[in-house]
Amino acid sequence: MEKFGRAESQKFDTYASRMLPRDEFFTSGHRACQGCGEALAVRWVCKAMGKDAIIANATGCMEIVSSGMPQTSWMHPWIHVAFENTAKVVAMGGDGGTSDIGLQALSGALERGTNFTYFCFDNEAYMNTGIQRSSATPYGAMTTTSPPGKKSIGQRTWKKDMVAIAVAHDIPYVATVTPSYLFDLFFKVRKALETPGPAYISVLSVCPTGWRSATDLSVRLGRLAVETGVFPLYEVVDGKYFITVQPPKLRPVKDYLRPQGRFRHLREPEINFIQQQVQANYELLLQKCQAPFPEFAPVHLPEVG
Repeated sequence: MEKFGRAESQKFDTYASRMLPRDEFFTSGHRACQGCGEALAVRWVCKAMGKDAIIANATGCMEIVSSGMPQTSWMHPWIHVAFENTAKVVAMGGDGGTSDIGLQALSGALERGTNFTYFCFDNEAYMNTGIQRSSATPYGAMTTTSPPGKKSIGQRTWKKDMVAIAVAHDIPYVATVTPSYLFDLFFKVRKALETPGPAYISVLSVCPTGWRSATDLSVRLGRLAVETGVFPLYEVVDGKYFITVQPPKLRPVKDYLRPQGRFRHLREPEINFIQQQVQANYELLLQKCQAPFPEFAPVHLPEVG
């Protein structure tokens, strides 16, 4: 793990910016909400993929906002498929279409060693149908189907760890990214596409509408998620864990929760509980990164001609 100071980070950003393509494959004119982090993430994922890609897009926010007849924002060959049928070629889905409705098909594709890359654009609820909770909704968050009240704090279960589920399938590449760290996202997407066999990338996608956050805070909230340890940026290559962006010291989780209206009802005991869980999970990740041996030896299946 290598830690960068501010000066080194700025030099890296200047160098990396010269390497990024200028071509656009997810264009303006779509109907995404103002400040949509998912639209920003999709744009940069498509940039990293380049022109030679075919995208299968499950029902979700990006399908709704980008493909209203007779217009489209997609410059790639693109097809809309049902929630449970996305696991093919370059597949994109939301957290509901990935960790809930589409988990069966995704698990099967990972287990079979299908040569494809799957992107989960995780905005932590079913946003395009009314902000209902999903299994990716974080503990304590307010949604329309997990409202807080006298006998409820909102979402009562911890967020399903889809990254760990993907790793458990013994696939060669798994990673977390956010558009708040563009170059980290860009190079991980390239690595995933170049990896033989299945690859899975979880993309934290800030949703101002569902998160009840200001539209100009989407990039900042993504950074706070990383800086607090709520959403660490790491990759798992052939079972070996690597943190790719490591804050010198984690910020308090309340710094991430405070700007989001979906957490405004939480009291100090609940915030302290979330802080303890986040800290424990982050320390466990650090231990995995220091492990001398990978947890498994993934099998790279030969392509069927």
